[in-house]
Amino acid sequence: MDVTTPANVPWLIVGLGNPGPEYAMNRHNVGFMVMDLLAERIGGRFKRAQKAQAQVVEGRIGPPGPAGRRVVLAKPMSFMNLSGGPVNALRDFYKVPVANVVAVHDELDIDYGTLRLKLGGGDNGHNGLKSMTKAMGADYHRVRFGIGRPPGRMQVADFVLKDFSSAERKELDYFVDRAADAVECLVSEGLERAQSSYNS
Repeated sequence: MDVTTPANVPWLIVGLGNPGPEYAMNRHNVGFMVMDLLAERIGGRFKRAQKAQAQVVEGRIGPPGPAGRRVVLAKPMSFMNLSGGPVNALRDFYKVPVANVVAVHDELDIDYGTLRLKLGGGDNGHNGLKSMTKAMGADYHRVRFGIGRPPGRMQVADFVLKDFSSAERKELDYFVDRAADAVECLVSEGLERAQSSYNS
């Protein structure tokens, strides 16, 4: 599927993270941060989904009117390693093809703030992706938000569940804004255009 998909076929944009205020500023929750910004841009507020353990906002991305792409923004309210169940339930409910699913997630193997977009592939040890792939296969889009590797001997699990550092927070809003732009470009103009504009 690409932008030739009929505009009435929705996209399901999923931000991966953990629910609860104690996790809100963790590196692992950058997907939620991008969803919050996208919801603000389309003038929507998250509400509880009827058919899944998730919060959702429905709206359109792209040009105003019928040319805009229908989107469902989602934040699974299961924990990260159980994301696949809520995502697949939403996909079924909204009748979204797997290729119209986008996961926005943190990525250890990319420098902080760097974006990479792709379709399909492995989970690279990311528990949220692992759960999604188990639930519906791997042929969905990913917007990978680099968080870098943990310093010294810090364990990966500790690193991703820590808040962004004060130095990182100085640029965080800019990087989250850019990731939201990348999602909009992917949905409106297709993967190749989004990759050429935002992959670095």
